[in-house]
Amino acid sequence: MEIDEIKKLVSNVEGWLDDKEGELLYSLAKRCAGKGVIVEIGSFKGKSTIWLGKGSKSGKKVRIYAIDPHTGGSWYKRMRRHVWSLDDFEKNIRNAEVDDIIIPIVKTSEEAAQRFDHPIELIFIDGLHEYDRVKKDFALWYPKVIDGGIMVFHDTVGWPGPKKVVEEFLYKSKNFKNVRFVKSVTFAVKAKRNSVGDRLSNLEMLLLKRLYEYSTIHLYVLRKLCLPRPVRVVGEELARLLWHGG
Repeated sequence: MEIDEIKKLVSNVEGWLDDKEGELLYSLAKRCAGKGVIVEIGSFKGKSTIWLGKGSKSGKKVRIYAIDPHTGGSWYKRMRRHVWSLDDFEKNIRNAEVDDIIIPIVKTSEEAAQRFDHPIELIFIDGLHEYDRVKKDFALWYPKVIDGGIMVFHDTVGWPGPKKVVEEFLYKSKNFKNVRFVKSVTFAVKAKRNSVGDRLSNLEMLLLKRLYEYSTIHLYVLRKLCLPRPVRVVGEELARLLWHGG
């Protein structure tokens, strides 16, 4: 099965993408009809790029523009660690045999947006995670996404910046419908104007996301506490039911 093969392929690629999140990217890329290109903001060493590339090649083979300066994010800069990830990125996408549809752009999001004039059908935003930077990425790239195109954000659970941006500009917006999430990824369909029903559905999904975050945190705490095993098992089951009940 291709998904299992991709999981094995990316298991040795450094990055912070969960397999379920990767499967989502694969599915979204596979569904692209070629009305626009696919864009990735923040590629690092190519884990998410490979998922997108494999999905696209299983579909219409839509080109993917992978944008990253490859010099590391804020954390690396604060730690004064030198990073150059382009060489590993190119090697990994070549090994995965998706380099033929991937166009690396070695620039920051802002630099790349200035001259980027292709319509976008799918965009995955996983760049710098500070609120102002995520908001800036949204403002730069949103106008380039076609109506009916999909915007995807990573790390919207546990990271205050991406979480706040998707709540403000996706879940509570009049210009997005079908807002959904898988693990820490939030995605939505761009619309000229959504309906009242769409907005209510988006807010319902936001409530479910908050319940998921709440249950995830409590599940983590329960596992760390030195509680008697029967008490811990009951608590974990209640936390799971809180999520799966939604």
